[in-house]
Parts: sequence; structure tokens; C-alpha cells
Amino acid sequence: MKNTDKSPHIPVLLNEALDSFKESKDGNFVDCTLGYAGHSFEILNRYKHLSLIGIDRDDEALNFSKEKLEPFKDRVQFLKGSFSDRLKDIDFNYVTALLADFGVSSLQLDKADRGFRFDSKLLDMRMDQSNPFSAKDVVNSYSQDKLEKIIREYGEVKEAKKVAQKIIQYRANKPIKSNIELADIVSSVVYNKGKIHPATLVFQAIRIEVNQELEEINALLDMLEEQKPKGAIISLITFHSLEDRLIKQRFKKWAKSCICPQNAMRCMCGNNNNLGKEVYKKPITATKREIKINPRSRSAKLRIFKFKD
Repeated sequence: MKNTDKSPHIPVLLNEALDSFKESKDGNFVDCTLGYAGHSFEILNRYKHLSLIGIDRDDEALNFSKEKLEPFKDRVQFLKGSFSDRLKDIDFNYVTALLADFGVSSLQLDKADRGFRFDSKLLDMRMDQSNPFSAKDVVNSYSQDKLEKIIREYGEVKEAKKVAQKIIQYRANKPIKSNIELADIVSSVVYNKGKIHPATLVFQAIRIEVNQELEEINALLDMLEEQKPKGAIISLITFHSLEDRLIKQRFKKWAKSCICPQNAMRCMCGNNNNLGKEVYKKPITATKREIKINPRSRSAKLRIFKFKD
């Protein structure tokens, strides 16, 4: 079967994600971040024994995916909302594979009316446009201390204090209404570093705050740790160090057999407490060929965990 639809988003690490599920058993495959179904289309096409539960909070993406996945309609269920909420509606006894791609889709980034771009006349950055809370609220209502905190923690920006001060000074005269204004404010404090726009990490920090992205990842990991789906393969794709660190630490915890204190003279816990294994110790990254075709893949990392049967 050939995919005749022209997808507005290029799925990253597609072949690697596909291969990660080659040992999956019959059951449900959950795509926590369905997007434009780039990964899910190929997974359904290759693995006939899997049925899809696709989750997304973006209506535009869901509508596109419903049409794209029409050939598999008997094997697909769609859930609208954040995966932290909708995972509660899923019976994990039947989940054998789960994928999440935590990147923002190319379409969301490229469309000016979604308010992610530096040159957008909007200040938005919502993945779910029905959510009343946007980047405009963060930039215009947060205190200086709170702005500095999210810019430092979520953007890892050295000049976080200066950026927060500059935003407060600017909005004292008038509200900040566009990404153009915000990018100019940031650029007056953070200097250009090579080809990367000086406002990139500040925009990342605000986007993470608006969409509660790290809280979403932690909620997913908590749910998996609680449910421990037998034999399930978990493949998670991240795009920056904050996300990757959360997943790396949790996978390491799940793979640990001995949970005795480090100063224990001998193991007293039974040395059988691991929930499964990390399929690879190091993350899988994009090939040079993929990066050339899709430059946004250069920061992608895929980590895979397999729960015990």
C-alpha cells in the first residue's frame, strides 16, 4: 500500500521507530502524539497485528490524520486531548506498543497563524487552540521572577534575568502582542550565536510553559510506571536535553534490579525489581542523510524500553 497523501510534516527517525516495534505482540499501539500520522501510517501498514489508538490535542492534526488513516479505519481509534488525560481512558492490558514524538510539528512551526514563528504577528504557541492560555498570557502576566525561572530552566538561557527584565520594561508601556515584538526584545539582550536565532531558546521555554510539555512527559512516565504493560515496547522521541533527561533517568530507574541503598553491605531486595530493560543504553539519533533531508531531525533522540512479559 502506498501513501498518496502529502503530509505537511516529515516524521523524524521513521525507520528507527518502525524497527523498534518489530517484536511487538498482537494488541493496541498507542501513538500519544499522533500529529499528522507520519509514524502511525507506516506502523499500521507494516504491522498488521497492531490496532492504533491515536491521541492529539490539535484539531487540525486530528482531522488530517482521520483522512490519512482511512485505509485502516477498522484498526484505528482517535482520542482528542492531551495524552496525560486520555491515557486514563485506555486499558493497558491490551497495549503492546507505545510511541510519543515530543517535537512540535513542522506545520505548527511554519504556519504564521499558529504563533510559533519569530515573524508571526501573533503571540500564541498553543498546541491546543481551544486552550484559553497562550504565550500572550505568559509574556504579559508573569512576574519577573517567574519569567526568569522558566527561561532559565526550560530554555537554559544564561541571560535569563536580563531577558525577563527587558520584557517587564517593554510591557510597562504596552502589552506585547506579537512574536515579532518578543523576538526583537530578546534579540536586544541575547546575541546571535551562529545560524541559530537569538530568541530560539526563549521561545522554546515559553512554548514548554504554555503547553506544560514536561508535566505531560512526567504524567506519561508515571502512568507507564503504574500500569507496567506486560511486554510492551515504549519508544519515545525527544528534541532537547530537558525532555531526554527525564526519559533517560526514568528508563534507568525501571531497568534497575537492585534497589538497596548504595551503602548496603549486601543485596536484601531480591535483585529482581526491574520493570524491564532499556533496549539500547544510548539514544538513537538521526543519520547524516536524514539530517540533510530534514534539518529538524538533528536534535532528535529515540530511547526504547521493553517491559517484562
